[in-house]
Amino acid sequence: MKVLKIAAIGAVFAAQFAFAQFKQTPLPYAYNALEGNIDAQTMEIHYSKHAAAYVSNLNKAIAGTPQEKQTLFQILSSISKLSPAVRNNAGGHYNHELFWTVLTPEKNTQPTAKLAKAINEAFGSMDAFKEKMSKAGADRFGSGWAWLSVDKNGKLFVSSTPNQDNPLMDVVEEKGTPIFGIDVWEHAYYLKYQNKRADYLTAIWNVTNWKEISRRYDEALSKK
Repeated sequence: MKVLKIAAIGAVFAAQFAFAQFKQTPLPYAYNALEGNIDAQTMEIHYSKHAAAYVSNLNKAIAGTPQEKQTLFQILSSISKLSPAVRNNAGGHYNHELFWTVLTPEKNTQPTAKLAKAINEAFGSMDAFKEKMSKAGADRFGSGWAWLSVDKNGKLFVSSTPNQDNPLMDVVEEKGTPIFGIDVWEHAYYLKYQNKRADYLTAIWNVTNWKEISRRYDEALSKK
């Protein structure tokens, strides 16, 4: 009888999570790998609590709906037709999955010559780009993101979105494929930097993964 009861509980548990389509990708470095720029406690809470909640709540929000069978890109591209719960959590899941990859403990990574040329053409120089990107993050009132994206013509642009929105969504004014994003929600920096968002935005360049951003740039261009 006890075995049957355990089996029944297991069946209910399995059924409850059978729809769980989306999962967190393992963090590609240790929580303390970015110390000096992003502290270990922030990284652990950010990844294991905030980001984990987005994917869990997304799976719950799409359970039993057509979106359960869709890719994240498909969901984001028609987000205006979906509930706020799907919008917030699909955006949160996508944004964080990108964010972890564009950070690295490796020192002094550099963009490829191809991406560096595109940045110079779009913004005038790397320094001008960094200034524009940091300003987009600093000027975002409340919570949100700053983005470097590729538009439909293959050109780079910087933008900012509120909350967990991103340039893939059909609700934003500036649409494109994000290749770099900076999280400016307070939970991304507050334990170390408190209210000094500008200091966080300066430090982020010390851990920027230009190898991954360059890879995403090439991938975005290949789809144009």
